[in-house]
Amino acid sequence: MRRLLYLGLIFTGLLSISAFSFSLYRSWYISMLAPEQAPILLHHFSLYIPDTRNSFFNEIIRGAEIAAAELNSAVSVHSIDPAKNELENAAFSGVDGVIVYPHLESSLARRQMEQFRIRHIPAVLINQNLPSDQPWPFIGINNFEMGRRIGHVLSDSPERIGLAVVYSDKAPGIYTERNLVEMGIATSLGDLLSGSIMSFRTNLNPLDAEALLASIFRNPISQERSFINTIVFTDPEDTIAAAQALVDLNLVGQLRIIGFGADPGVIENLHKGIISASVVIDSQRIGYEAVHSLAALLTTGFTSASIDIEIDIIDSNDL
Repeated sequence: MRRLLYLGLIFTGLLSISAFSFSLYRSWYISMLAPEQAPILLHHFSLYIPDTRNSFFNEIIRGAEIAAAELNSAVSVHSIDPAKNELENAAFSGVDGVIVYPHLESSLARRQMEQFRIRHIPAVLINQNLPSDQPWPFIGINNFEMGRRIGHVLSDSPERIGLAVVYSDKAPGIYTERNLVEMGIATSLGDLLSGSIMSFRTNLNPLDAEALLASIFRNPISQERSFINTIVFTDPEDTIAAAQALVDLNLVGQLRIIGFGADPGVIENLHKGIISASVVIDSQRIGYEAVHSLAALLTTGFTSASIDIEIDIIDSNDL
């Protein structure tokens, strides 16, 4: 009986050695099949943006990915939604640097950013700034300048302008700095404005702008209807929905629309003359410059305090 037990142990041992040897051989064989060793990434950056995924944010992500590839680095995309706690935990994630679109209540956003400073993690703000005694590098648009450019486009109006601006939860940075947008518009238009600038806000529903225009202009006694002859939109989806509403309400040529973005639907409505002009921002460059700014902070300790992204306003003559 004892002899059989020894034989069984020897057989089991030989079987284990054979299996281990085969595993080593397969590992060696697979490694020989690889054409070359994968490059070691230099840095890992994290990009924190709102959950909204429209063309504006998709282009920011695309720009960050292009820059990361150029720098032999990686960038991961995360939500800035406070309910998900991703930004709360970012300072402890081990990343080399963070890019933040601070779409949060200001004191909360500053507290999160200070955590990066305490832990010596380079951080860059994009498209929405935060006031601070020690400002973080900022890459994005100047919302006052955007408003000024919009006002300049409208200044050729032969009549006084009853103006409304439609902000959107789909473009949170512009809504947060809406006072700067309206100050810029008012600076350009001056007495050409027939009254105070009215403001509205749409939600994440891509058709909410269409419902907004219908509620205003289908109501024959609406105060807004009698005042507004020009509307500025701050989101591409809202622009496209508003253009459709303009057609449905038979208001083409009566209501001047300044849209946002260069999405195919926006360009089509520019071609048709349904909207007069559109604000275009190179959001891909925002993501691209943000990654390069982080890389500069890591390698030299310095980067530009602010990089303004150019604002273009296009009309049918530019197509």
